[in-house]
Amino acid sequence: MTAVPVAPVVQSPARRAARLFFRSPAGVIGLALTVLAVLSALLAPLLAPYDPVAYLPADRMQGPSLRHLLGTDLYGRDLLSRVIYGSRISLSVSAISVGLSLLVGGCFGALAGYFLGWVDTLVMRVTDVFLAFPAVLLAIALLAFLGGGFWNLTLAIAVAFTAPFARVVRAAVLRTRHAMFVEASGALGATDARLLWRHVLPNAAGPILVEITLRLAYAILAEAALSFLGLGTQPPAPAWGQMIADGRPFLETNPWISIAPGLAIMLVVLGFNLFGDALRDALDPRLGR
Repeated sequence: MTAVPVAPVVQSPARRAARLFFRSPAGVIGLALTVLAVLSALLAPLLAPYDPVAYLPADRMQGPSLRHLLGTDLYGRDLLSRVIYGSRISLSVSAISVGLSLLVGGCFGALAGYFLGWVDTLVMRVTDVFLAFPAVLLAIALLAFLGGGFWNLTLAIAVAFTAPFARVVRAAVLRTRHAMFVEASGALGATDARLLWRHVLPNAAGPILVEITLRLAYAILAEAALSFLGLGTQPPAPAWGQMIADGRPFLETNPWISIAPGLAIMLVVLGFNLFGDALRDALDPRLGR
């Protein structure tokens, strides 16, 4: 009896990437930390045991206890509630700023990588000017001109991250621009706009997605640093960087005031970085595991 050959099962790129991602313990941990941070921000009114801005003088400077799991600050405010609500500010600033920088920088980077020539030269020279300044220093300069506050902070971080996104999108488009399926679609009469939107960008999405996850982590660090300097969301809003600054005079006697928001920043940034690293490996076609 002649055996019938069985055709090999070909996995879709999305299923293959998901299989590789969930095989990575670090990626699963990063995804769990990221989901936990997002859920904490979304469900803050349900999870926080106290009003994050309520002054309770009778409870000031208490250590961790069953009543206040992370202790209280100088004004008696519950630190756990402030850390939970602080995730709303940090994640909102990072998400909006990264979205804006991706929109602007991604558009210019895609145009530069697709059309090349003088468009590429102009866009890259402008990005060189912005990249000459460290992101936080550029954001500080903008906030010194605009003033502090949530939206000014978000805009400053977005401007600082626009040039890196333009570079990443340009490089991703360049790798896909001359693929055979793109040239075939162009030969069939597809316009440049259709080629760029329907063929080039979807197939260049891998590096862009990884850059988004890493920039979200950088944005959280930038927001914390600027809030620490007093340039971010203003008190009594529970910003993590501002909470660390408030606890700095009491590090020797009441270190939990700064430790609690510092641990929150560390865990969220670690989650985004682990998630981004695992996503990069899962989307890399050269890894044939």
